[in-house]
Amino acid sequence: METGQPSPARVRPGGPAPLLLQTVHEHRAGIGGISVLKARGTVDAANARRFSEAVAEHVVLADQAGEHPLLDLSEVYLACADAVRSLDRGTGPLARSGRALPVVQPRPHVREALAAAGLPGIRVHASLAGALDGLNGRPGLDGLDRLDGLDAPPAGRPAGGPG
Repeated sequence: METGQPSPARVRPGGPAPLLLQTVHEHRAGIGGISVLKARGTVDAANARRFSEAVAEHVVLADQAGEHPLLDLSEVYLACADAVRSLDRGTGPLARSGRALPVVQPRPHVREALAAAGLPGIRVHASLAGALDGLNGRPGLDGLDRLDGLDAPPAGRPAGGPG
């Protein structure tokens, strides 16, 4: 029965989790420096712009430092279309230069949203190991890229934003 309220399964106690961002720098043999932006919490209309700016800044700073940028979405919930668009805005310069930001371990609902959006500036990986293999030029061993085709942008999609 419709009551005008969201179902209890869709409501988070205490509201959405705050967005927390942390950058971790590592050096990996055979790859060099990597810079992982770890996001945690909910990306919604209220913080989508901040998230987009953080992703864009992360990519720029990693490039300046000669590191490979990665984005860890293993603890993120995308609450709206603005959240998906924020990723597109943050990775737009990469897409225009023919590159993509490796995105690590998105939760199933996030992976589905990203697949539906077809963002050219990201490449989704099921694990950090798969993303690192991609940086090494080896085919991903995590299987995600082969299963749902998220490793390459859709043909003919403009870099300006999701549909």
